Amino acid sequence: MNKTYYEQIEETVYHDVLPNGLQVVLVPKPEMSQTYAVFSTNYGSIDQSFIPINQNDSITVPDGIAHFLEHKLFEKEDRDVFHDFTKLGASANAFTSFTKTAYLYSATSDIAENTEILLDFVQSPYFSDQSVEKEKGIIAQEIQMYDDQPDWRAFFGIIGAMYEQHPVRIDIAGTVDSIDKITKEDLYTCYHTFYHPSNMVLALVGHFDPVEMAELIKTNQAKKEFDQLSTIERYFPTEPTHVKEEQASIEMPVAVPKCMVGIKEVPQSDNQLFIKEELLADMLLDHFYSRSGIYYQELYDLDLIDGSLGFETERQKQFCFSIVGGNTEKPDQFAEKVKEQLATFKDYLLANEDFERMKRKMMGQLLRSMNRMSDIANQVSHYQMLDLDFFDLLPTLESLTLEEANQFLNSWIKDDNVAVFQVKPTQK
Repeated sequence: MNKTYYEQIEETVYHDVLPNGLQVVLVPKPEMSQTYAVFSTNYGSIDQSFIPINQNDSITVPDGIAHFLEHKLFEKEDRDVFHDFTKLGASANAFTSFTKTAYLYSATSDIAENTEILLDFVQSPYFSDQSVEKEKGIIAQEIQMYDDQPDWRAFFGIIGAMYEQHPVRIDIAGTVDSIDKITKEDLYTCYHTFYHPSNMVLALVGHFDPVEMAELIKTNQAKKEFDQLSTIERYFPTEPTHVKEEQASIEMPVAVPKCMVGIKEVPQSDNQLFIKEELLADMLLDHFYSRSGIYYQELYDLDLIDGSLGFETERQKQFCFSIVGGNTEKPDQFAEKVKEQLATFKDYLLANEDFERMKRKMMGQLLRSMNRMSDIANQVSHYQMLDLDFFDLLPTLESLTLEEANQFLNSWIKDDNVAVFQVKPTQK
C-alpha cells in the first residue's frame, strides 16, 4: 500500500490497487470518533450503451437502470441490508448520479464489521422476477414525486434545452415507461459489467487503523472470484457543441416562476486542464453570482430575483455545463439580463486584486471541505474515478494565474452555447 503525506494540509493518505483491480483509498483520522466509507462504481445513468462483460456486441439498456440497480442491491433473498447496518449502530445510504453509483455508511463503532457488510452486500447481488416487478411500482412513485417538484423539472429542463443527443438529458431515475421494460436479466448484465472491482473505488475516512483496515479489505476480496474484465467499452452519441434550443418552458402549478440559464461546454480530456477549468468555473460563478457578486447585485437591484439565486457547474469527462437561475417574478426579463451579463465575459478583464480574493475564498472552501469526512470520502472517490487526486486541488488552485482566469472567462460564452428554460405558472 502506497503512503503519501501531504505536508501542506498535514494529511496522510494510503492508496492501493488490489489484484482484482479494486482501488482502495484510506484517510485515517485518529482524532475523529466517526468513520465514513463510500464504495463507488464508475457507472451512472448515462451508461446506457456498452459491450457487456464476456460479450462482443454492444447493447442499449432502458433508461434508469443504474438507479434501479442501486435500489435492488440492498434487498437480499432473506433480508434488507439496511437492518444489518442498523444493528451495529451505523447509518447507511446510497445514491446514483450521471456517472457513478455509490454505497456508503457512517459509524462510530464496529468499523471492521460495517466495512465487511458494505463490501459483501454490494458484491453479492440477488434479483428475482418478483422483486424486480415490486420495485417498479416503488420507483414509479419516486419518479412521479420528482415530476411534481418544480426545481427538479427546471434542472432537467435546462439540461434538455442544452443537450440534443447525450443521455445526460434523461432523468437519472428514467421514466415510468422505461423502468417498466427493465428485467432481472438486464440488472445482472449491468451489474456484472460495471460492478467489477476494477471499475470501483473504496474510500474510508475516519477513526481506524490503516494497516488493519487494508488487511481486512484484502482478505475480504481474496475470498471472492470475479471474471476477467478488460476496459469497458461505452458508447455515447455525437453531441453538437451548440445548444438544442435557445428557449424552452413548461407550465406547472407554481406561485413564483423559475428561470434557468445554462452554458453548454466542451469537456476537457487533459487532466490538468480539467481541474483548472473546474476550479475557474466555480470561482467565476461565485465571483459574479454569489450574494457579494456584482451581477447578483444588479439582478437584485432590478427586482429580478428574490434572493434565491443559485449557480453550479457540473464537469465530467463526457459532458460539462454550468447553470445560473432561481425564482423570479419576471422570467423573461431575468433571462435577457443574465444572457446580457454572460455576453460581457468575452471582453471582461479581471483585476488581479479580485482574482487573488477569489483564490483565497476558494482555498478556504476547499480547506473546510477537507475537514468534513463525508466530503473527503465522496470527493476522493469522485476524483479517483477521473484518474485525479482530490488532494492535488489545493496546489493546483494556488498555481492558477490571472492570465489563465481571463483566458477561460473570455472563451467561456459562445454565440450558440447558452440556453434558457422557464417554469411558468399554469394558465387558468
